Amino acid sequence: MSITYNDAAGIAAMRVACRLASEVLDYLTPLIKPGITTNDIDRWAAEYMVKQGTTSATVGYMGASSTPYPKSLCTSVNHVVCHGIPNDKPLKKGDIVNVDVTVIKDGWFGDNSRMFIVGDASIAAKRLCAVTFEAMWHGILQVKPGARLGDVGHAIQKFAEGNGYSVVREFCGHGVGRHFHEEPQVLHYGRPGTMEELKPGMIFTIEPMINAGKRDIKEDAKGGQYDGWTIVTRDHSLSAQWEHSVLVTETGYEVLTLSAGSPPLPSFVKATAT
Repeated sequence: MSITYNDAAGIAAMRVACRLASEVLDYLTPLIKPGITTNDIDRWAAEYMVKQGTTSATVGYMGASSTPYPKSLCTSVNHVVCHGIPNDKPLKKGDIVNVDVTVIKDGWFGDNSRMFIVGDASIAAKRLCAVTFEAMWHGILQVKPGARLGDVGHAIQKFAEGNGYSVVREFCGHGVGRHFHEEPQVLHYGRPGTMEELKPGMIFTIEPMINAGKRDIKEDAKGGQYDGWTIVTRDHSLSAQWEHSVLVTETGYEVLTLSAGSPPLPSFVKATAT
């Protein structure tokens, strides 16, 4: 699959799909608290998508797995790096959880995720979530015509490792539009001036997964059987992830997955650079 350069109509459609994906997370934000389950989060999101007129992109999705994904979103708690499947275990005070939502609206895919701190958490957990958020934005700030994807990855890696964390290598961002996953692949590490050149009309996710310990990960075979999806840190350290879908404009970038309830931007960032 080659890289898609979206026209004005495609960009307009993606603005809608991405805003709606972000609004699912807005809706969930006040509901995430100690005692609820990730199955509760999944159910509330599915009900809200019906009201929006969207559908979940994850239900039944196969990807590289041999097992269809069974839920409307992903919930990755504490040491789960990504693709955690919602379940009936109650969240407890101090947990951190990534909620990853992708919706489909009129054939277009909007993809984003946020970290949530359940109740209150340790200073270490809160710092990991905050540094990961800022690392994502350091990557976003590199987006402009003529830049390279290696510039994005390098900015994320430099900031994360400079703060004592590690960057997961096995998973990356990706193009998004008419399909859930498109070209290009967006690595969250790398060297400046390498990889694909950014051009207007490209839309892709930037979604770094940052570990408090080593970057090594593994399939979660807790209980002796892998569910086909859940990935955890090998050393059981905490992991965090944030994700936005970003458009390359004629002069800079536009973050498509911003909505009224999105977390405040870091002080060094503006929402758009057009």
